[in-house]
Amino acid sequence: MEGIRSLRLITAVKTPYLPNGQFDLDSYDNLVDMQIAKGIEGILVAGSTGEGQLMTWSEQIMLIAHTVNCFGDKVKVVGNAGSNCTSEAIKATERGFAVGMNAALHINPYYGKTSLDGLVAHYNSVLSIGPIIVYNIPTRTNQDIPPSVVQTLAQSPNLVGVKECVGTERIKQYTDEGIVVWTGIDKMSHDARWDFGAVGVQSVASNLVPGLMRKLMFENKDVTLNSKLIPLFDWLSQEPVPIALNTALAQLGVIKPVFRLPHVPLPVDKRIEFINLVKQMGREHFVGEKDAQVLDDDDFIIVGRY
Repeated sequence: MEGIRSLRLITAVKTPYLPNGQFDLDSYDNLVDMQIAKGIEGILVAGSTGEGQLMTWSEQIMLIAHTVNCFGDKVKVVGNAGSNCTSEAIKATERGFAVGMNAALHINPYYGKTSLDGLVAHYNSVLSIGPIIVYNIPTRTNQDIPPSVVQTLAQSPNLVGVKECVGTERIKQYTDEGIVVWTGIDKMSHDARWDFGAVGVQSVASNLVPGLMRKLMFENKDVTLNSKLIPLFDWLSQEPVPIALNTALAQLGVIKPVFRLPHVPLPVDKRIEFINLVKQMGREHFVGEKDAQVLDDDDFIIVGRY
């Protein structure tokens, strides 16, 4: 448990696809290897960045198992097992731990939502199974998980901590109470880590610049580096994650330019912006070895059934 709580940099890893829309495990393994080579400590599998919402449960558990089997001796593996249906969340959590993940990430029930008492009951149902990270991102769920709920859940020894996306004051409140917190917002990560007590970040940007993100989380406060990264953070968040990330990784030649609907690539003017960012920041900081290039609309494959 303490090994998970001490992780400063977890990559919410992107799931690449083949032209038929199935998983491209060769590209996935290559991307994870690039993360490990730059010192990433943990991999979050099939979160919203990894498009778990576009997977069947069988696909999701298979990818968690694959990650554990291939990389579990090098990094901690956090598997997304969240659902708006408690029964499904329980089953996914049991299956994820059965295939060897170290912790489960759980978003609160969304769309249908529930009461605060329902939130506590939902989380207690999965906390009884194993180590759980609570994920609070109201911009996706339209329901905040307030401190009163987290404080109640913190009584369970299986609560690893919270992935918190509300703000730094909330992070400070939890860390003052001894609750472990990661931010899920790259733009917030530097200040959250060094000024508000967060242990680190569960990062989207580290898919692209793992070395710089490690430096940001490990090597003391660095306002200059953070300022250098802000334009990339802003570019990645202009549309819902992982639309920009998918576009970027394809233009770096790290993954095939394949999208599962309802995600589609960014328009060409935004693709050009990314290439200019790479030039400004230095190609050597980004994953992959191919020249970054602006892809044409016809280069992308959009898959509706897979």
